[in-house]
Amino acid sequence: MSFVTFGEIMLRLTPSNHGSKIKTATSFGVNFAGSESNVASSLGVLKNKVDFITKLPDNQLGDAAVASLQSYGINTSNILRGGNRIGTYFIEIGSSIRPSSVIYDRADSAISQLKTKELNWDTILKDKQWVFLSGITPVLSKQCALETINAAKTAAKLGVKVAFDMNYRRSLWNSNKDAQNIFDQILEHTDLLFGNAGVLTDVYEMTFSGKTSEEKTIDAISKAQETFNIKQLAFTIRNHSSASENELSALFFNEGDLIKSNTYKVKITDRFGTGDAFAAACLHGLKANWQSKKVINFATAAFALKHTIQGDQHTSSEQEITAIMEGHTSGHVLR
Repeated sequence: MSFVTFGEIMLRLTPSNHGSKIKTATSFGVNFAGSESNVASSLGVLKNKVDFITKLPDNQLGDAAVASLQSYGINTSNILRGGNRIGTYFIEIGSSIRPSSVIYDRADSAISQLKTKELNWDTILKDKQWVFLSGITPVLSKQCALETINAAKTAAKLGVKVAFDMNYRRSLWNSNKDAQNIFDQILEHTDLLFGNAGVLTDVYEMTFSGKTSEEKTIDAISKAQETFNIKQLAFTIRNHSSASENELSALFFNEGDLIKSNTYKVKITDRFGTGDAFAAACLHGLKANWQSKKVINFATAAFALKHTIQGDQHTSSEQEITAIMEGHTSGHVLR
């Protein structure tokens, strides 16, 4: 039994001098990443069997992206090759009062050129346990939206559980109503929903009661569960002090029970890919049949730990994440 994730892997370019602004950078670090591929790599590092489904150009950049995926133990045999380009994004790492920012250059990327019947979801999902989808892939093209919905429908038909991260990239959608239309069709088949209170406000214009972020997230989970009738929801909570320091926690609703995680204060090296680390760690714990409290504490420890690592990929082992979960957060040198 194993996992499948579906989405776009992109070329990530970050100023080589960590924290420099894009407009003044003279050199850039190169990596390959994307929400769904980040989840796949984290699952691979945690020694799970995972397939990544995408489409990449048949050139050296496509080859390099595939090699990157394979380095994390990801099965790439179902990746399609074709199209003219790989999507690209530039990341500017913020600091203190200056926020991080992203510039996307992904129009007409290979995955957006997917054609009807190029992907056989019955074959791809056969004998799998989970498929992970996100709200990013459907905005890339009409066919990407149809494939994401088809993946969810086929999974439900085959008894494969669907995990959906309601990622919403407002700069890519024409309107939140367009996202609603697509998300509704995925949520109809979703077993586990990842998100936060903010995305429900952005996409569904929901408002929540409560004085604190935690109280608002509790209300958000309640309303999302009632609206979408989903049995499991895992929502992160982020309190911003600055671009350099956040307080992090999470809540897990599991078939009627609501469990709060440990809370972590972190100084941020790179916050990109942190939600993906959370999702992967949660799926890892569920596959291992851990108790709900352990699942959400492990996922939140992974979420926090990823903030300390440069790049999108979370490369921490189960042992390293567990150490954080168990309170070993002093940062003392290990010898």
